[in-house]
Parts: sequence; C-alpha cells; structure tokens
Amino acid sequence: MLTGMCEDGPTAGGAPPAGRRARPAALSPPVPLRRTAAGLLGWLAEAVDLVLPRNCPGCHAPVPWCPACAATLAGRPRAVALPDLALDRLSMAGLPVPAVHALTRYTGPVRAAILAGKERGRRDLPPVLGEALGRGLARLQDAAVLPDDLWLVPAPTRPSAARARGGDPVQAMARAAARTLAELGRPTGVAPCLSLARGARDSVGLDAAGRAANLAGRIRFRRGGVPTPSAAAVLLDDVLTSGATVTGSLQSLATAGFPVAGVLVLASVPPLRPLVLPVEAR
Repeated sequence: MLTGMCEDGPTAGGAPPAGRRARPAALSPPVPLRRTAAGLLGWLAEAVDLVLPRNCPGCHAPVPWCPACAATLAGRPRAVALPDLALDRLSMAGLPVPAVHALTRYTGPVRAAILAGKERGRRDLPPVLGEALGRGLARLQDAAVLPDDLWLVPAPTRPSAARARGGDPVQAMARAAARTLAELGRPTGVAPCLSLARGARDSVGLDAAGRAANLAGRIRFRRGGVPTPSAAAVLLDDVLTSGATVTGSLQSLATAGFPVAGVLVLASVPPLRPLVLPVEAR
C-alpha cells in the first residue's frame, strides 16, 4: 500500500477519483539559460582537463607551467607609477596614493598565462600565478613595504565573465597567495568584498578615459566579505593597465572605511621602476 498520499490524490490504481480531473504534476522552476550554459562549459573544461595534456602557455613545453616561464615571476616586486589619469582621480577624491608594485611587465610568458587562465579555460593557472603573488607579498613584508598583518582584497571581476570562466580568476589568485603566505608562517585572510555592478562592459578595446567611465560608480563594497578593522588591506589584481580598476577599488574601500596599504599585481602595462630592498629581502 502506498503511503504519504493526500486523501484526494490518485487512487492505488493510478486513476483520479470519479468526477475529478487529474492535477498536472508540479513543474520545477526553469533554470536560467546563462547559468545552464556556464555550468556546461565548466563541466566540459573539467573533462578536457582529464583527457588532454596541458602545455605551458608561455613556451608550449609539455608541462602546465614550465620552470623557465615561472622564473619570469620570481624576481623582486617592482614599483609602478600609476598613469596620470588615475592619479588625477585619486587626487580629486582626496585619497592618498598607495605603494603600487608588479612582479613583471605584461608581456611574454606571463601575459600568455594570464590570458590562458582567463580566456582559454586554463583554470589550473590562476592558483599557480597566485603563489607567485604570495611570494611577492612576503618580499614586500620583508622590506617593510607592507605590514605583517594583511588581508588580501581581490579586484572585482564581472559576474558574467566569472561564470563563463568557471570561477573568478583573481579570487583564485588571492586564495593561493594567502595559502603561500600561511606556508611561510604568515597567516593572511582573503576579503572578497568588492563587486562590479551591472552595466560594466568588457574593457578590451577601451582607452584610459573609456575604462574609467566604464567603471565609474560601478565598483561596489560588500559587507559580507570585509577585512578585520585592525589588518591592513592589500588590493590584488592580475594586470594593471590604465589604473581604472585600482582607483575605483581604492575609492570604494576608502568610502567603506578600509584604507589600502598597498597594491600588488602580477603584470603591469606601465613601466616598472626599481625597488630598493634590504639585502636580506633580496
């Protein structure tokens, strides 16, 4: 005998009671097409990971990320001068200019690795690149450029881009950087407290003024992932180009009451300047 059925439900034989119409079965709410497509792309990417070998994006060696290409991120962090438009925006907002550093220029193997991780489904690469960011942060701490107590704030990514990529690559880098610092005996938190509002478009093809206009007022602060008030916030990103993301993020964090102690990116389009580190930090 079937149990758990309501009194006016189907009979044991499956027919509706006399004089009553069978009620249609409840339908599950439709799944948005974009989420379905993003999930399918993520599943396909995982299947490809299991079947096809991963070549180094920098030199195409038969390894995911070869030692020679990884060495391009092993140098000491270098200071970067923000472009004039970014400096003007910070000045107009009354904000100080934090120390901005990059591990290398946006070229060669690092550029190839960043693009592969963001646009070509290489989800294995952002964590590897994040480990290099962690080592760079440690060197900046050793040089007293950054304090010991840090919270890492990933620069925001467009939600649609994160879905298409099977996750947020900058957040993946930040988590890997925090793990690297923890392995060095320097526990560090990750605060994913910045997001992009609707209306922000892909910045590819935009000039500096267009990038600034694209992000103006669209970088939002989320209370759900804030750093602790006592720790210094460090903004992390993969590439520094016009400085629009950096300045917009700094403004959003400052408005929420979280000043930023520094900025570290993997690669910079603007030129790098030498950073004089103590001998023990080299």
